[in-house]
Amino acid sequence: MIPRYSRPEMAKIWELENKFNIWLEIEMLAAEKMDELGLIPAGAGKNIRAKANFNVDRIHQIEKEVKHDVIAFLTSVSEHVGDDSRFIHQGMTSSDVIDTAFGVQLQQSADIIIKELDGLINALKQRAQEHKMTLCIGRSHGIHAEPTTFGLKLAGHYAAFKRAKERLIQARDEISICAMSGAVGTFATLDPRVEEHVAEKLGLKTETVSTQIIPRDRHAMFFATLGVVASSIENFATEIRHLQRTEVREVEEYFSEKQKGSSAMPHKRNPILSENLTGLARNIRASVTPALENVTLWHERDISHSSTERLIAPNSCITLDFALNRLTGVVKNLVIYPERMKKNMESMGGLVFSQRTLLALTSAGISREDAYRIVQRNAMKVWNNDAEKSLKSYLKDDELVMSKIDRAELDAIFDYSFYTKNIDYLFERTFG
Repeated sequence: MIPRYSRPEMAKIWELENKFNIWLEIEMLAAEKMDELGLIPAGAGKNIRAKANFNVDRIHQIEKEVKHDVIAFLTSVSEHVGDDSRFIHQGMTSSDVIDTAFGVQLQQSADIIIKELDGLINALKQRAQEHKMTLCIGRSHGIHAEPTTFGLKLAGHYAAFKRAKERLIQARDEISICAMSGAVGTFATLDPRVEEHVAEKLGLKTETVSTQIIPRDRHAMFFATLGVVASSIENFATEIRHLQRTEVREVEEYFSEKQKGSSAMPHKRNPILSENLTGLARNIRASVTPALENVTLWHERDISHSSTERLIAPNSCITLDFALNRLTGVVKNLVIYPERMKKNMESMGGLVFSQRTLLALTSAGISREDAYRIVQRNAMKVWNNDAEKSLKSYLKDDELVMSKIDRAELDAIFDYSFYTKNIDYLFERTFG
């Protein structure tokens, strides 16, 4: 990933130094358990622990010759350990190290992403409570529908990201796997107790049947979960982009004092963060299909998945971490315009009360079909006249309507508080 979309803590997980440190810890833990079990000479495990080290540049140098990253790593380590290095990687295969370490890296990444989700969830809760009763128009198909509150809009996104966190916790558990069963997964050359020991020390579970690798359905679930989180990010970002349009202008990303919006037009204040999040979400989701396709491998193993994972794992985790942090900032600093929301809501001459009028007429004894026709006939007059005269005014002039509903009842229909009567209930159900 490029530095522009990377945060240091997450990026460090995917640096070679961290990966090789995990590889080294796996090898040392395995040697220590083999020493304890009497599978290698007494004291060899302790000696390996004391002397084992590596040099990244040296590993690269060796790999150019041997064309195998694990062998290059082991050779570098052996140069530090000396004679007992022959007991490193005893009975193991490359995937025992690579796949187990990959699980640790994904686990570490998930922990950071979960922490970022917590920050976003808390920010959404705070802003939702702040605008719990801030009336705004709800839209379907982009067209005015009925009133809602901006707090309820935010509560919906809060609930989505809470679900995202729950899924990610499950995906983290799914991917926190150690597999050290030797070539083709039979444990023929590696005692199962070594795997159990390494798994326990690394905070992992052991794979049920690992063949020579960890089955990639686990990884597919993990990356698919990241993809869903990304889609929820884009969903929220798209809402902000629409609401910031000049014709709407109900909310706006924070625009700092010296910020510039356009190289050509000094007046511009654009939703650049939300647009950026939309693009980042596409990038994260692009990792999902390769992860699904990695499930299909030849027999006990091949490496067709390897190159893919070297790209999609750091890319997805680093990008999602950055995107969640950026979205949290957008939420915390979002500028909200309640008066503009009210103005927009009232701009269609009361058409938003059409369903209430329909229900009042059916309650008064008119069939639903006739009631719909009556209300629509009056509503279209407002629509076609660009709201120069309100729906309420047209209804008052409609003799059939007024024969069924008196003026007091009609006034009561056009009351915005009707749409907020269950907001407390919805907030209690959402936030507990």
